[in-house]
Amino acid sequence: MKHRSLVATLAVLGLLCALPPFLPRFYVYIASIVLLTGLLATSLNLAIGYGGLYQFHHTVFYGVGAYGTALMLTRAGAPAPVAMIAGPLAAALLSLVMGVICVRLSKLYFGMLQISLGSLVWVTVYRWYSFTGGDDGIHGVPLPDLIASAKGSYYYTLAVTALSLLAMRRIAGSPFGKTLQGIRDNPVRSEAIGVDVKRHKLAALVIAGFFGGVAGSLFVVVDTSAFPDMMFWTYSLEVLIMCLLGGMYTFWGPFVGSSTLVLLRVFVSVYTQYWGLILGTILSLVIIFLPDGMLGFFARRFRKGEVRGA
Repeated sequence: MKHRSLVATLAVLGLLCALPPFLPRFYVYIASIVLLTGLLATSLNLAIGYGGLYQFHHTVFYGVGAYGTALMLTRAGAPAPVAMIAGPLAAALLSLVMGVICVRLSKLYFGMLQISLGSLVWVTVYRWYSFTGGDDGIHGVPLPDLIASAKGSYYYTLAVTALSLLAMRRIAGSPFGKTLQGIRDNPVRSEAIGVDVKRHKLAALVIAGFFGGVAGSLFVVVDTSAFPDMMFWTYSLEVLIMCLLGGMYTFWGPFVGSSTLVLLRVFVSVYTQYWGLILGTILSLVIIFLPDGMLGFFARRFRKGEVRGA
Protein backbone atom coordinates (compact mmCIF):
# COMPACT_ATOMS: atom_id res chain seq x y z
CA MET A 1 0.00 0.00 0.00
CA LYS A 2 2.84 2.40 0.90
CA HIS A 3 4.64 1.52 -2.34
CA ARG A 4 1.49 2.29 -4.34
CA SER A 5 1.04 5.59 -2.52
CA LEU A 6 4.67 6.58 -3.19
CA VAL A 7 4.32 5.77 -6.90
CA ALA A 8 1.10 7.81 -7.12
CA THR A 9 2.73 10.76 -5.33
CA LEU A 10 5.76 10.73 -7.63
CA ALA A 11 3.49 10.51 -10.68
CA VAL A 12 1.48 13.54 -9.54
CA LEU A 13 4.67 15.51 -8.83
CA GLY A 14 6.03 14.60 -12.26
CA LEU A 15 2.81 15.78 -13.89
CA LEU A 16 2.85 19.05 -11.95
CA CYS A 17 6.47 19.68 -12.92
CA ALA A 18 5.66 19.10 -16.60
CA LEU A 19 2.64 21.44 -16.73
CA PRO A 20 4.06 25.00 -17.17
CA PRO A 21 5.59 24.63 -20.68
CA PHE A 22 2.20 23.55 -22.02
CA LEU A 23 0.00 26.12 -20.26
CA PRO A 24 -0.66 29.81 -20.94
CA ARG A 25 0.61 32.27 -18.33
CA PHE A 26 -2.85 32.71 -16.76
CA TYR A 27 -3.28 28.98 -16.15
CA VAL A 28 0.22 28.73 -14.67
CA TYR A 29 -0.87 31.46 -12.24
CA ILE A 30 -4.07 29.56 -11.41
CA ALA A 31 -2.07 26.36 -10.86
CA SER A 32 0.13 28.24 -8.38
CA ILE A 33 -2.96 29.54 -6.55
CA VAL A 34 -4.35 25.99 -6.39
CA LEU A 35 -1.12 24.75 -4.80
CA LEU A 36 -0.81 27.43 -2.14
CA THR A 37 -4.53 27.33 -1.31
CA GLY A 38 -4.23 23.56 -0.89
CA LEU A 39 -1.39 24.16 1.55
CA LEU A 40 -3.53 26.70 3.43
CA ALA A 41 -6.48 24.29 3.71
CA THR A 42 -4.23 21.42 4.81
CA SER A 43 -2.66 23.60 7.51
CA LEU A 44 -6.14 24.42 8.83
CA ASN A 45 -7.04 20.75 8.83
CA LEU A 46 -4.05 20.00 11.06
CA ALA A 47 -5.81 22.00 13.78
CA ILE A 48 -9.47 21.32 13.09
CA GLY A 49 -9.41 17.84 11.57
CA TYR A 50 -6.64 16.26 13.62
CA GLY A 51 -6.85 18.37 16.77
CA GLY A 52 -10.58 19.05 16.93
CA LEU A 53 -9.89 22.75 17.46
CA TYR A 54 -12.53 25.17 16.19
CA GLN A 55 -10.06 27.25 14.15
CA PHE A 56 -12.64 29.62 12.66
CA HIS A 57 -10.25 32.44 11.68
CA HIS A 58 -7.30 30.62 10.19
CA THR A 59 -6.74 33.01 7.29
CA VAL A 60 -5.51 35.69 9.69
CA PHE A 61 -2.24 33.70 9.77
CA TYR A 62 -2.32 33.46 5.98
CA GLY A 63 -2.57 37.25 5.80
CA VAL A 64 0.09 37.87 8.44
CA GLY A 65 2.45 35.53 6.59
CA ALA A 66 1.85 37.48 3.38
CA TYR A 67 2.23 40.90 5.02
CA GLY A 68 5.30 39.79 6.96
CA THR A 69 7.04 38.76 3.75
CA ALA A 70 5.82 41.77 1.75
CA LEU A 71 6.83 44.30 4.43
CA MET A 72 10.27 42.76 4.85
CA LEU A 73 10.85 43.05 1.11
CA THR A 74 9.39 46.54 0.61
CA ARG A 75 9.99 48.36 3.92
CA ALA A 76 13.05 46.64 5.37
CA GLY A 77 14.74 45.74 2.09
CA ALA A 78 15.58 42.32 3.52
CA PRO A 79 16.98 39.52 1.33
CA ALA A 80 14.29 37.30 -0.15
CA PRO A 81 15.20 34.16 1.88
CA VAL A 82 14.95 36.15 5.12
CA ALA A 83 11.62 37.67 4.08
CA MET A 84 10.22 34.26 3.06
CA ILE A 85 10.83 32.84 6.53
CA ALA A 86 9.94 36.03 8.42
CA GLY A 87 6.30 35.90 7.28
CA PRO A 88 5.63 32.33 8.51
CA LEU A 89 7.46 33.03 11.77
CA ALA A 90 5.31 36.12 12.35
CA ALA A 91 2.22 33.98 11.70
CA ALA A 92 3.45 31.33 14.15
CA LEU A 93 4.10 33.99 16.79
CA LEU A 94 0.61 35.43 16.34
CA SER A 95 -0.83 31.91 16.54
CA LEU A 96 1.05 31.36 19.81
CA VAL A 97 -0.30 34.58 21.33
CA MET A 98 -3.87 33.91 20.20
CA GLY A 99 -3.56 30.28 21.27
CA VAL A 100 -2.47 31.17 24.80
CA ILE A 101 -5.55 33.37 25.09
CA CYS A 102 -8.02 30.95 23.44
CA VAL A 103 -6.79 27.47 24.38
CA ARG A 104 -8.43 27.57 27.81
CA LEU A 105 -11.81 27.66 26.11
CA SER A 106 -13.44 24.82 24.18
CA LYS A 107 -15.35 24.31 20.97
CA LEU A 108 -17.54 27.25 19.92
CA TYR A 109 -16.21 29.56 22.64
CA PHE A 110 -12.70 28.97 21.34
CA GLY A 111 -13.83 29.65 17.77
CA MET A 112 -15.75 32.83 18.57
CA LEU A 113 -12.90 34.33 20.61
CA GLN A 114 -10.48 33.52 17.82
CA ILE A 115 -12.73 35.29 15.29
CA SER A 116 -12.76 38.35 17.58
CA LEU A 117 -8.98 38.44 18.00
CA GLY A 118 -8.41 37.79 14.30
CA SER A 119 -10.78 40.62 13.41
CA LEU A 120 -8.71 42.98 15.57
CA VAL A 121 -5.66 42.07 13.52
CA TRP A 122 -7.62 42.60 10.30
CA VAL A 123 -8.84 46.05 11.43
CA THR A 124 -5.30 47.06 12.37
CA VAL A 125 -3.99 46.08 8.94
CA TYR A 126 -6.99 47.66 7.21
CA ARG A 127 -6.58 51.04 8.95
CA TRP A 128 -2.80 51.38 9.30
CA TYR A 129 -2.20 53.23 6.01
CA SER A 130 1.28 54.48 6.83
CA PHE A 131 2.66 50.96 7.40
CA THR A 132 0.46 48.33 5.73
CA GLY A 133 -1.07 50.48 2.98
CA GLY A 134 -4.53 50.22 4.54
CA ASP A 135 -7.32 48.91 2.33
CA ASP A 136 -5.10 49.36 -0.75
CA GLY A 137 -2.69 46.73 0.50
CA ILE A 138 0.86 46.32 -0.81
CA HIS A 139 1.46 45.87 -4.53
CA GLY A 140 4.46 45.39 -6.77
CA VAL A 141 6.56 43.51 -4.21
CA PRO A 142 10.11 43.13 -5.64
CA LEU A 143 11.29 39.55 -6.09
CA PRO A 144 14.53 37.90 -7.24
CA ASP A 145 14.68 37.21 -10.97
CA LEU A 146 14.68 33.45 -10.35
CA ILE A 147 11.10 33.50 -9.00
CA ALA A 148 9.81 36.73 -10.58
CA SER A 149 8.37 35.05 -13.69
CA ALA A 150 5.15 33.03 -13.73
CA LYS A 151 7.03 29.76 -14.27
CA GLY A 152 9.66 30.60 -11.68
CA SER A 153 7.04 31.41 -9.04
CA TYR A 154 5.15 28.24 -9.95
CA TYR A 155 8.15 25.94 -9.47
CA TYR A 156 9.06 27.70 -6.23
CA THR A 157 5.48 27.32 -4.99
CA LEU A 158 5.43 23.67 -6.01
CA ALA A 159 8.70 22.92 -4.20
CA VAL A 160 7.74 24.72 -0.98
CA THR A 161 4.22 23.26 -1.00
CA ALA A 162 5.54 19.72 -1.51
CA LEU A 163 8.07 20.07 1.33
CA SER A 164 5.44 21.62 3.62
CA LEU A 165 2.92 18.87 2.89
CA LEU A 166 5.59 16.25 3.52
CA ALA A 167 6.42 17.87 6.87
CA MET A 168 2.75 18.05 7.90
CA ARG A 169 2.24 14.45 6.79
CA ARG A 170 5.10 13.36 9.03
CA ILE A 171 3.70 15.42 11.92
CA ALA A 172 0.22 13.94 11.48
CA GLY A 173 1.62 10.40 11.47
CA SER A 174 3.99 10.97 14.40
CA PRO A 175 3.23 10.11 18.07
CA PHE A 176 2.37 13.79 18.51
CA GLY A 177 -0.19 13.56 15.70
CA LYS A 178 -1.70 10.37 17.11
CA THR A 179 -1.92 11.97 20.55
CA LEU A 180 -3.60 14.97 18.97
CA GLN A 181 -6.24 12.70 17.42
CA GLY A 182 -6.79 11.08 20.79
CA ILE A 183 -7.37 14.50 22.32
CA ARG A 184 -9.81 15.29 19.53
CA ASP A 185 -11.81 12.12 20.15
CA ASN A 186 -11.74 12.15 23.96
CA PRO A 187 -9.95 15.04 25.71
CA VAL A 188 -11.12 13.96 29.17
CA ARG A 189 -9.64 10.46 28.85
CA SER A 190 -6.45 11.87 27.32
CA GLU A 191 -5.98 14.18 30.28
CA ALA A 192 -6.75 11.33 32.69
CA ILE A 193 -3.87 9.24 31.33
CA GLY A 194 -1.40 12.10 31.75
CA VAL A 195 -1.46 13.92 28.40
CA ASP A 196 -0.95 17.68 28.66
CA VAL A 197 -3.98 18.54 26.54
CA LYS A 198 -3.53 22.32 26.49
CA ARG A 199 0.14 22.11 25.54
CA HIS A 200 -0.61 19.72 22.67
CA LYS A 201 -3.43 21.96 21.43
CA LEU A 202 -1.20 25.02 21.62
CA ALA A 203 1.55 23.24 19.69
CA ALA A 204 -0.97 22.21 17.01
CA LEU A 205 -2.15 25.82 16.70
CA VAL A 206 1.40 27.15 16.30
CA ILE A 207 2.27 24.52 13.66
CA ALA A 208 -0.96 25.21 11.75
CA GLY A 209 -0.35 28.96 11.97
CA PHE A 210 3.21 28.59 10.69
CA PHE A 211 2.19 26.61 7.61
CA GLY A 212 -0.72 29.00 7.03
CA GLY A 213 1.92 31.75 7.04
CA VAL A 214 3.98 29.76 4.52
CA ALA A 215 0.94 29.77 2.20
CA GLY A 216 0.65 33.55 2.66
CA SER A 217 4.33 34.03 1.84
CA LEU A 218 3.84 31.97 -1.32
CA PHE A 219 0.94 34.21 -2.32
CA VAL A 220 3.29 37.19 -2.29
CA VAL A 221 5.64 35.30 -4.62
CA VAL A 222 2.81 34.39 -6.99
CA ASP A 223 0.83 37.66 -6.92
CA THR A 224 3.51 40.18 -5.77
CA SER A 225 0.91 41.69 -3.44
CA ALA A 226 -0.78 41.43 -0.05
CA PHE A 227 -4.15 42.92 0.90
CA PRO A 228 -6.48 42.94 3.95
CA ASP A 229 -9.18 40.76 2.39
CA MET A 230 -6.78 37.82 2.73
CA MET A 231 -7.40 37.81 6.48
CA PHE A 232 -11.10 38.69 6.57
CA TRP A 233 -13.14 36.12 8.48
CA THR A 234 -15.39 35.21 5.54
CA TYR A 235 -12.39 33.80 3.67
CA SER A 236 -11.68 31.63 6.71
CA LEU A 237 -15.17 30.22 6.30
CA GLU A 238 -14.41 29.43 2.65
CA VAL A 239 -11.23 27.57 3.61
CA LEU A 240 -13.21 25.63 6.22
CA ILE A 241 -15.66 24.61 3.47
CA MET A 242 -12.67 23.35 1.46
CA CYS A 243 -11.78 21.03 4.35
CA LEU A 244 -15.37 19.83 4.66
CA LEU A 245 -15.68 19.26 0.93
CA GLY A 246 -12.54 17.16 0.64
CA GLY A 247 -12.83 15.37 3.98
CA MET A 248 -11.62 16.72 7.32
CA TYR A 249 -10.53 13.33 8.66
CA THR A 250 -8.21 12.54 5.74
CA PHE A 251 -4.87 14.19 5.15
CA TRP A 252 -5.30 14.86 1.42
CA GLY A 253 -9.00 15.75 1.61
CA PRO A 254 -8.55 19.50 2.22
CA PHE A 255 -6.13 19.73 -0.72
CA VAL A 256 -8.68 18.04 -2.99
CA GLY A 257 -11.49 20.25 -1.66
CA SER A 258 -9.48 23.45 -2.08
CA SER A 259 -8.44 22.54 -5.63
CA THR A 260 -12.08 21.85 -6.52
CA LEU A 261 -13.36 25.13 -5.08
CA VAL A 262 -10.57 27.29 -6.56
CA LEU A 263 -11.11 25.88 -10.04
CA LEU A 264 -14.89 26.19 -9.70
CA ARG A 265 -14.54 29.79 -8.61
CA VAL A 266 -12.28 30.65 -11.55
CA PHE A 267 -14.45 29.08 -14.23
CA VAL A 268 -17.93 29.63 -12.74
CA SER A 269 -17.26 33.35 -12.13
CA VAL A 270 -17.02 33.76 -15.91
CA TYR A 271 -20.74 32.97 -16.18
CA THR A 272 -22.19 34.38 -12.94
CA GLN A 273 -21.45 36.84 -10.14
CA TYR A 274 -23.32 34.83 -7.51
CA TRP A 275 -20.37 32.81 -6.25
CA GLY A 276 -21.57 33.15 -2.63
CA LEU A 277 -24.85 31.46 -3.51
CA ILE A 278 -23.01 28.63 -5.27
CA LEU A 279 -20.65 28.21 -2.32
CA GLY A 280 -23.59 27.99 0.10
CA THR A 281 -25.26 25.41 -2.13
CA ILE A 282 -22.08 23.32 -2.25
CA LEU A 283 -21.82 23.42 1.55
CA SER A 284 -25.44 22.32 1.96
CA LEU A 285 -25.01 19.43 -0.49
CA VAL A 286 -21.80 18.29 1.20
CA ILE A 287 -23.41 18.27 4.64
CA ILE A 288 -26.43 16.30 3.37
CA PHE A 289 -24.83 13.83 0.96
CA LEU A 290 -21.09 13.77 1.78
CA PRO A 291 -20.71 14.32 5.55
CA ASP A 292 -17.23 12.73 5.40
CA GLY A 293 -16.19 14.75 2.33
CA MET A 294 -15.19 13.44 -1.08
CA LEU A 295 -12.11 11.49 0.00
CA GLY A 296 -13.87 10.32 3.15
CA PHE A 297 -16.70 8.93 1.02
CA PHE A 298 -14.35 7.05 -1.29
CA ALA A 299 -12.27 5.76 1.63
CA ARG A 300 -15.42 4.39 3.28
CA ARG A 301 -16.53 2.72 0.06
CA PHE A 302 -13.04 1.24 -0.38
CA ARG A 303 -13.10 -0.22 3.13
CA LYS A 304 -16.54 -1.72 2.51
CA GLY A 305 -15.25 -3.28 -0.71
CA GLU A 306 -12.31 -4.81 1.16
CA VAL A 307 -14.66 -6.29 3.77
CA ARG A 308 -16.89 -7.82 1.09
CA GLY A 309 -13.85 -9.17 -0.77
CA ALA A 310 -12.63 -10.84 2.40
